[in-house]
Amino acid sequence: MLRVTEVKAGGVRIQSDKGVNFPEAELNLAPLTQKDLSDLAFVCVHADLVGFSFVETLAEIEQLMSELAKRNASELPIIAKIETNRAVKNLPDIILGTIGRHNLGIMIARGDLAVELGSARLAEIQEELLWLCEAAHVPVIWATQVLESIAKKGTRSRPEFTDAAMAVRAECVMLNKGPYILDAIEALVSVMVRMHEHQRKKFSRLRALHW
Repeated sequence: MLRVTEVKAGGVRIQSDKGVNFPEAELNLAPLTQKDLSDLAFVCVHADLVGFSFVETLAEIEQLMSELAKRNASELPIIAKIETNRAVKNLPDIILGTIGRHNLGIMIARGDLAVELGSARLAEIQEELLWLCEAAHVPVIWATQVLESIAKKGTRSRPEFTDAAMAVRAECVMLNKGPYILDAIEALVSVMVRMHEHQRKKFSRLRALHW
């Protein structure tokens, strides 16, 4: 049973596409539900990769690898979505235990990580995750609230552009859906093209400045 003990004046509702976080809690839930296993049959035939939400341990990755092998889909890459503090702590084991055995990518899911770690700690952790993945030659997806104001409202926020510029250090940037998503994509491409001349992953290029 879940009991809510404190809310803002007037109350709140948990809306669709929202979840509840339990930082530091080990829930001991099965990493793959019966629906997950059923969906894998479709995924293995039609998808280019499989995203693994809230993965926390190497054992969970190995379970997914086993299920993919049963479906003759061992070549299907896995994107491990790093969304909890426990996943951060276990990421070295996840990477070292998977590379060489299965194609792996890492998603830095900054929304849930911010709830789990706090915003200040997230700023540090996302840097450490980028360094770790680069050292292991594992591709990274930079995700959550990238140019969110444009995608959802059509408005531009200067801090969001600075944040988007940091994403050049990843192999892929994920935008959330919204009615102005094409505007967000155009803005992101513009930022990425400019920043790519300055930065390659975590290393500065030091190109000539344009005044």
